[in-house]
Order: sequence, then C-alpha cells, then structure tokens
Amino acid sequence: MILWIRHLKLPVSNNTRLPLIDYDDGKNDNPKDLSDGSNSVLSQDTTSCKNENNSHNGGEAVESECQKLPQFNQSSVHEECESIAAEILLSFAPSRKRVDSQFHCIQAKSNDSSKCCRDNDSNRNLYRTQYPNYSQAGDTNESKTWTKSANPTEFTEMAWEAIVRAFDVARVNNQQVESEHLMKSLLESALARRIFTKAGLDNSSVLQATDYIISQQSKVTGSTRGLIIGSHLSSLLDNARKNKKQMGDDFVSVEHLLLAFHSDKRFGKKLFKNLKLTEKDLKGAIAAVRGNQSVTDQYPEGKYEILDRYGNDLTELARRGKLDPVIGRDDEIQQCIRILSTKTKNNPVIIGEPGVGKTAIAEGLAQLIVRGDVLEKLRNRKLISVDMCSLVANAKYHGDLEERLRAVLKEVTASNGQIILFIDDIHTVVGAGASGSMNAEILLKMLGRCDLIGATTLNEYRKCIENDPSLEHRFTQVLCNQPSVEDTISILRGLRECYELYHGVKISDSAIVSAAVLADRYITRRFLPDKAIGLMDEAAAKLSIEMTSKPTELDEEDRALLKLEMEKLSLKNNTEERFSKVENDMNAINQKQKQLNEQQGFEKDLMTRIRSIKEKIDGVNLEMEAAECEYDLNRAVELKYGTLMSLQHQLEEAEKKLTDFQKSGLSLLRDEVTDIDIAEMVSQRTGIPLSNLQRSEQDKLIMLEEVLQKRVVGQDIAIKSVVAAIRRSRTGNRPIASFMFLGPTGVGKTELAKALAGYLFNTENALVRIDMSKYMEKHSVSRLVGAPPDYVGYEAEDGQLTEVVRQRPYSVVLFDKIEKAHHDVFKILLQLLDNGKLTDSQGRIVSFTNCIIIMTSNIGSQHILKTLHNPQNNSMDYEMMKRQVVELARQTFRSKFFMNSIDEYIVFQPLDGKRIIQIQLKQVQDRLKQRKKIDLHYTKGAVELLGTVELNPNFGARPVNSVIQQLIENELVMGVLRGDFKEGDSIMVDVDESPAAKYLPAQKKICVKKLDRLSEAIVDSDWEMINSHFA
Repeated sequence: MILWIRHLKLPVSNNTRLPLIDYDDGKNDNPKDLSDGSNSVLSQDTTSCKNENNSHNGGEAVESECQKLPQFNQSSVHEECESIAAEILLSFAPSRKRVDSQFHCIQAKSNDSSKCCRDNDSNRNLYRTQYPNYSQAGDTNESKTWTKSANPTEFTEMAWEAIVRAFDVARVNNQQVESEHLMKSLLESALARRIFTKAGLDNSSVLQATDYIISQQSKVTGSTRGLIIGSHLSSLLDNARKNKKQMGDDFVSVEHLLLAFHSDKRFGKKLFKNLKLTEKDLKGAIAAVRGNQSVTDQYPEGKYEILDRYGNDLTELARRGKLDPVIGRDDEIQQCIRILSTKTKNNPVIIGEPGVGKTAIAEGLAQLIVRGDVLEKLRNRKLISVDMCSLVANAKYHGDLEERLRAVLKEVTASNGQIILFIDDIHTVVGAGASGSMNAEILLKMLGRCDLIGATTLNEYRKCIENDPSLEHRFTQVLCNQPSVEDTISILRGLRECYELYHGVKISDSAIVSAAVLADRYITRRFLPDKAIGLMDEAAAKLSIEMTSKPTELDEEDRALLKLEMEKLSLKNNTEERFSKVENDMNAINQKQKQLNEQQGFEKDLMTRIRSIKEKIDGVNLEMEAAECEYDLNRAVELKYGTLMSLQHQLEEAEKKLTDFQKSGLSLLRDEVTDIDIAEMVSQRTGIPLSNLQRSEQDKLIMLEEVLQKRVVGQDIAIKSVVAAIRRSRTGNRPIASFMFLGPTGVGKTELAKALAGYLFNTENALVRIDMSKYMEKHSVSRLVGAPPDYVGYEAEDGQLTEVVRQRPYSVVLFDKIEKAHHDVFKILLQLLDNGKLTDSQGRIVSFTNCIIIMTSNIGSQHILKTLHNPQNNSMDYEMMKRQVVELARQTFRSKFFMNSIDEYIVFQPLDGKRIIQIQLKQVQDRLKQRKKIDLHYTKGAVELLGTVELNPNFGARPVNSVIQQLIENELVMGVLRGDFKEGDSIMVDVDESPAAKYLPAQKKICVKKLDRLSEAIVDSDWEMINSHFA
C-alpha cells in the first residue's frame, strides 16, 4: 500500500495505522485525531480513505502518533516514514503557494521506499533554495505552526523574512517563538530602524531592552527541535492583519507588525511604555517614512523615502552652510529662475562641458532660495538633487528603474509643487533600464507634473535629448560656457576662505593666479574652473600633511642622534676620550631636540587655535544668516556685534602672535600655499620640469634666440627672423605668429619647430604635426575639422586639427609639406590665420590664438642649393635667393590672400659637411649620456676623417646617419653589450694609427676605445677646440 500526499509516495506496511488529522484551515486549534476510528485504519486491502469532508492545510501530530506505533520501532521503514513526513510538512509551511485543502489517498502500484525518497528531493531542494535557513531543520512541530498562523502570500518580502528570522532567534535557547523574538528580528531590518529613528527612539536602546527580555526567559538546553509559535505572537500577527485592512494595504508589511506591538500584552506594550513611545508618535513616524506610498505589492519598502534615499536636499545643505559659494554664475542662475517661473516649458537644462560649473548653478539657486532672494513662487521650496548612480544601482530586473522613477514622480507630485528636482547627467535617464522609450515616457510625464532642472554635456544632449523632438521641446537650454582665466581667478578668490578653513592653511593670491594660469595652459583635458580648483585643493592638502609631519630640522637631529648612539655602542671598550666626546655631542643634540620640539609645539598650538577660531566664526556667520532670514533681528545684532566681534578680536591676536613668531626665525612649519606649491602640482601631473614652469614669459622671450641657436646649428639667420616675429607678435584674434619654412630636406625646419614647442610651451608634446600629403584629395580636407553631418564618422570622429588644438590650446601647429595639400586646404588655413579660430563639425569654436603656426615646404630648393657653391657675398646672395624662393612659392600657391596672411617667410640655408657632422655627433653624444650615463668624446682627427664622407646637400644631414651608425654607434652598442663600456665611463672616438691599419680604407680607421682618468682632461680641452673650430 502506498500513501500519496501531495504527489509524494509514502510506503505503508500491512498493519500500519496512520493518523488522519482534521484541519479547518487554521480555525480549529486542536486538530482531531481520527486514528482510533475504524474508518481511519489503513490496511493492505484499503484502497481509499474517507476524510469526512474535512479540509487539510498541513500535517500535525504525525511525529507523535508515529512514535505510538510499536511495530515501527527500530524499523527502517518507520525511519523513512518519519523523515518523509517531516519533509512533507516542511514543504507545506513556507511555500508561497497555498497548501492544498485535501489529502488524497490512492492505491499505488509500487512499494519502493528508496524511490519515494528520491521523488521528494525536488520538493526539498526547492524549499532549500527559497528558505535556506529552514531547509536543514526538518522539524515537524515547527512546520505545523507556519500554516496555522502565517501564510507567506499575505506578507511583504521584508516582513516575511523577519518572521522567518524570528525562528532563528528563538532556536538558540527557547522552545517557543514569541513577540520579543520577532522584535529582535525586525531590528535587523533597515525599515524598522528608520521608523524608530523617526519616532525619536535609539535603536540600540530598543535592542538592549529586547535582549534583556529574551535573556530572562527559561533556557532550553540540548536540541530545540519542535519550535512552536506562541499565542501572543499569533495574536500579534492577527492584529497586524487588522492594521493592514485599516490602512487600506494589500499585504502585511513591517510597519503593520510594529503597530501591532502596541497591542502586545506580553512584551510590546510594556516596551513602548518604558520608551515613552505612543501609538500616535509611531503612526506619525510611519507616515513620515511611507509618505504617500501604499503597500500594493510584496516589495513596497523600496519606494519609501524615495527622495531621501536617492536624492540630496540642496536647500537643506545650503541652510546648514555645507555648499561652497557660487561665483560668476549670476546670469545663468537668473536665467534658470526666469524659466522656472514661466507657465509652460518651465524646465531648464544646463548644457556645458564637465567641470565648468553646471552643478554649481543648481547649488547657487538653492542658496538664493534659502536666503529668499527669489520670486515669491520659488520661496520656501525644496531643491532636491537626484543621485542617478544610486537610482540605477541594483536595478537588475526588468522595470526596476521605471518603478523607482514612478515613485520619485509620485512623491514629488504629492508635494503640491514644493519640490524642484535637479538631475545631473540627465541623459543617463533616457536609455537606461528596461527600454529607452519607457524611460523617456516617464521623464515626459515628470516634466508635465513637476519642476525639473537637468544638466548634461553638449554631446550627450544632442545624442539623447535633441534626437527626440517630443522630449527636446519641453526643455529650455541654459548654456554654461567655460570661464576665462580672469573669471577663474575671481572664482578661486571667492572659494579661498572655504579651502583655508577646511585644510587649516593660508592660500596666497599668487598661488590663486598661478593655479588659474598654469591649469589653463598645461592641464588640457579638463576644463576651468574645475582643474584650477583641483590644483589649489591638492596643494593645500599637501601643505596640510607637511604641517602634521616632523619638520626637516628635527628629523635631521633625530638621525644625527641615532648615528651617535650607534657609535657609542661600538666605543664601549675604546678610549675614554672619544667616548666622552660622543656623550657630550649626544647631550647637545638632546638639548637642541628639546628646543625644537618646544618651538614646534608652540607654533602648532597657535595654528590649531587659529583654525578653531575660524571655524567658530564660520558657524556664527551661518547662525547670523539664519536669524536674518527668520527676521530675528535681535539675535542677529547680538551675534554680529557681540559674539562675532569677540571672535574676530581673538583671531587677530592669535595671528599676530604667529606672525611675530615666524618673523623671529624660530618657525619650523609653513602654513601658506604659494605659487611654487602650485607649480609642483602641475609638474607632477604633466612631467614638465619645475624650473620651466617657474620661468616667466618675458624671460623666455629674452633667452629664446640663445636657446634655439644651441638646438639648431647653422641657421642663425632663420632663427633671428623667427625670434623677432614672435617677440613682436600681435595679441587679439590671430595666432601668436605664422611662418612658412622653405628649404631642402634635412636642414632643420622640423627641428626648429620642435625647439620652439619645447622651450615656449615646456614640452615637445606641444608640437602638433600634420602631414599634408594625406590631404591631397578634396574629400580628405574635411578630416581637419571633422566629417559633415550625415557623413560616415560624423558622430564618432572629431577633426584631426581642431580636436587636438581644442585639447591643447598652447601648441605649435606644423603643417608639413604644405605644397602637397589640396587647394581647398588653403581656404581653411586662411580663416585660421585671419580670425584665429575654426568651427568644427560639431559646431564648437576652436581658438588658435595661443598657437604658433608653421608650414614647411621644399619649394625653391634649387635656388637655395646655389648658395652652397658661392660662399662670397653671403648676405647679398641670401636676400636674392630668398626673394626668388618666396616668389616661386607665391606662384605655386596662387592664393594672394593666403600668402599675405603669413607673418614671415623663413628660408633655411643648406648645410655644409662640417655642420652636418657636428649635428649628428652631438646627437649621439647626448643620447649616450642620457640613456647610459656614458661620456663620449671625439678627436679632431676622427671628425676630419668623418668629414671626408661624400654628402649630397639635397638631403641635408640625413645621409650622415647611416655612416655614423655603421662606424660609431654599432661599435658602441657591442661594447655596452659585452660589458666593456659601463655607466660612468668615458669613451673616445679616435683614428687608428697602428701599422696594421695603415692600408685600410679611410673610414675603417675609426676606432672606439675606453679612456682612463688621466687622459680625460686632455680630451676635454681637445673637444673644446673642435667646437671652436666648427663655430
């Protein structure tokens, strides 16, 4: 005989008597045992069982009844029966589907008990997946209580988890689950803690009282199988159901359970009385947390306090003085106020690049609302910034983000227009979540039912909002452009006090100016004022760390003392004279250390006091502003002429003491950020040497000619012309200077451009080189400014010229081989040279006013090479040659306007063999010194021997490279690899005068050998003679 209970096979022996329990769906607390009746006896001939029209929702008393059957003692069948019955009951209890109301007993064809255990595995695994804490219990009596008192489908997920955890709490030491166990379980829920906090309770106090009540109960040792729900907890759950109906909700949630504790005679009523929590206060806290939300599904807690969880109240932060002052954005703020005051399209969207101050505009509006400097319509309203990162986080299921947005909309709408939303990066709303169209639809509804301020970048606005006309026409644009350097300096001056107070340091005005200027010039991938504020903030943080660390003087004394202590230990067995001298030195250092520590402590105490007084002054100013806003004039006057004046007097005295101490020469700490600190920050970020950053523009222009002549050899006339043009460069709407370099290959045109970029802009990376041979076709010209709309690459690719200069506005732009470009290129260059700006395909204006424009060409090389063969009358020949070359260039380019827009035509002279050799040898010498720290010298004979190499002037210095590589560089490389030449060595390039080399070709006589220290002085003097010979 097989007993089938919910499709689970239960083997029954011939004489087995199983109890049939009469259940009335929880209404009958004492199930009736029918095991004594003849109708309930299951024998081998029984084919069905009569249930007497009784409904069943779980099993009860099975284990106790099975233990009454002696024939199952020590029986494997009984053990299987008991185990499976327990599993059946466990599967009934926590399932989210209602338990079947009937047990069906039918005749089966199999008696395989092992198969019945396997058939139950699927139900067991399902239960363990959903409720892992209870899949291991296997307790029958514990399972009975679930179906009697709690149905999972009528509770929210968080409430049901709390009920489940209550069994864990009780299982430790108790046999019965009561209301105190549920309270401790609820305190693990974030929602319950928030409600208690809103009600003015300390959660730790509630938890402590609950733990005390639980600890006073009698403890059960050993196994705690068979947990049951107590009558008080059962009544509490019934009261929670009543609260659900009274509040018009569909499911029992955590707040219903908390309210039910007010009627709990066992624990809750006494607890709330001792904590002085009335039912009215608790309901008020619940209403504050829930807002206008109702429990319509099993996950309502995610919609409670939606704005508190996913938003920041900017007006509250402004009221507490947590926002930085907003400088220089008055026009944009007033424009937002006007848009918000309109009847239609009252949704401003702030458009600008990252870091230009879009969020600061919203913060400035919040500060105006707090001060009351807005229209009557906007007064006393809240400006809440929605954190899109938190809103999108963990929205992993379909529709999660949409539900959160709807909850935000519902709470804002319920405020009756008292809330203004600010969504930074509003483009993330459109296209996120389940589907972009659904999000855009919700956003459209939001725009029609509440006031909204958005912020986004220009590219994202075009991509996500402008493409949707129904969304775009609901916004009104507010453009937020990058401020100028002068405006940035004003912004930094306005923020100086905030950063001084935060870091506890002073910030000099020179540091502010330096931060704005250096950030604009050298930090190219970010925007003002954000990058300048970052420099000032980082420099102040660095100085603040230095103030808390040990001063350099004290650290030196510590190291000296440690050295003497080690020496003292080693001199124990030596002469007394040296030992006593070391002790005297140690005593002197100890005295000096004591003095330095006192100086440092006195100075640090003064600085700490100054910082403390400044913080108090800031708090008084906030309190005074709040009193003025509330028209409490008496309080404002008391603060202004009483407390504030007293603090300012204390501050003046403390600052005077600190200044006098610093002037005395005893100061060990530095508390002021200077322009040198800002330059160090820029040097660390960009890799530019600090000395270059500290040099002024005037100094650079004075030394420009000398530096270029050291870098570029043999082009003194060209260098003088370039330097003169840069020094007299016009300011305004044109580039710094524009040149056309004319000359044959390899005479130094590109090298001079690199030298200009490296010296004027401190890095050779400031050279933007564009090969014009790639722009020979007409269609390729558009790549300079970007592909036009509706062309391939319009959205993905920016202009190869405009984008580079936009990212690095201080640069040297080199158009190499300009004669090979299509004639349409000259139309773009004409606009660049005349107006100093270009407009790219995205509509952005790119300024070239801080650039040097250089164009190179080989036109007229035949006229230039003639001067090499006619050394007489060099100046006259050069001027004649220059006129010929420039006239030939005018005929080639034909555009009269283009040629007249160039500031200067620079014609490079051809290089003779000695100049070329000198250039190449100097480059090899510099590379070896920089990379291997090896000094390389040349004898006069070696240089003259290299000068016998036949050179083609048409190719300048480039053919010499192969000769230098074969005769010198290859030998140097092999010597380094073999270990013959090491770091710090000096190497000589000489001519082999040995008899064995007498019959070798001239070039084969070049040898490379290591020098000894005795001959280095002779070599140095010989090298000076070589340089003077070439000069």
